[in-house]
Amino acid sequence: MPIKAITLLAALLCITPLYPQIEEVNPPSYIRTIAFRGSGQISQLPILRLGEPLFLEFDALNGREEDFYYVIEHFNFDWTPSPLVKSEYIQGFDDQRIRNYDNSFNTHQIFSHYMLRIPNDQTRGILKTGNYILSIWNDNNELVFSRKFMVYEDAVNVGVSIKRSRDVKFINEKQSVDIIISNNNFNFNNPMETVKATIIQNYNLNTAITGLKPQYILGNELSYRYVSESSFWGGNEYRYFETKDLRAANVGVRTTDLKDIYHTYLFTNHQRANRPYTYNPDINGSFVTTASDRENVSIEADYTFVHFSLQYNLLKEGQKIYVYGNFNNYALDAENEMHYSPDTNLYECAIKLKQGFYNYKYVVTEADGSLNDGAISGNFWQTENNYKVLVYYKDLGARYDRLIGVGEGSSVDISN
Repeated sequence: MPIKAITLLAALLCITPLYPQIEEVNPPSYIRTIAFRGSGQISQLPILRLGEPLFLEFDALNGREEDFYYVIEHFNFDWTPSPLVKSEYIQGFDDQRIRNYDNSFNTHQIFSHYMLRIPNDQTRGILKTGNYILSIWNDNNELVFSRKFMVYEDAVNVGVSIKRSRDVKFINEKQSVDIIISNNNFNFNNPMETVKATIIQNYNLNTAITGLKPQYILGNELSYRYVSESSFWGGNEYRYFETKDLRAANVGVRTTDLKDIYHTYLFTNHQRANRPYTYNPDINGSFVTTASDRENVSIEADYTFVHFSLQYNLLKEGQKIYVYGNFNNYALDAENEMHYSPDTNLYECAIKLKQGFYNYKYVVTEADGSLNDGAISGNFWQTENNYKVLVYYKDLGARYDRLIGVGEGSSVDISN
């Protein structure tokens, strides 16, 4: 395959004179079950220590055994283009064909399953820390989809504690993230300008808070104790269902029917914003592919149309309801938009998903396009949420943003 004339940067920026932030590109309908992860088994935003492996798996449902190619691009902390050239942050080569794939076996839905591991024989390693995008291309030099990931080094210690909101107006609905960065013999130069922090709730970049500067410098520590700048809506625990056995009802499943492929009908959901908070363990929006009595789940797990239904008041003009989670990268598009059915008086949609255990939630977009995450699920300070804090450092005169430390906290340990 020839070297691509159009890079990911040009494709996404449309060659504008300014450099806006790069956004991920979601796949066409025939690409399904994109599992992007580090060493764990759960698909979630990969935040890797330098030297750790990266895994990408996905299915192509068109039955063509297409060739796909991967490209890796480095970016600044704010997802604007990095000035580094490829040889500075990759050992080896990218723009290589994904060679590891298998065809489905004994399934109603035909698909090819693709697997990519980095490092590999062609791309032997990633050399620099920071933000990255992995993009997948087809034989026609067309961008199929892209995903963000981060690589960090342990140069500083990042302490994270979760508090109830300091703003009394939201004390029952929001959670605030406090951060303490200790330099661990790392020499900060003018940290008010060179250090930036990003906070990610439940691995969802769409709601991340970025570019936070230190509030106080106390000896060898940088402290962040903001009132509102580092606070998140608490949300609610994710809803979930399981389809590991398509011949019997599982968790959250009302009934299953076999037509051209399987159809799985979930129990009808209701609004939870006006109900008391109830703890239910979840995996914070992620999913795991699993199937009963299958030796190789990757190619033997089947697909099913999962039918969602929601009892909710009629929307105002311009509002829309979506069902989303990590299974569709928290996208808001036509496939996962719910539509009102006058026959059932419910909002409904059907999404083709591989067998597994899935977290999901319902969200509302307003007429101006803004996301109202808690309109249906509610916002509660008690909700168990995971928080990742990423610390970027760009020294005076440096060419790129290093990711020098990562901290993690959970609202299980929330305090006043």
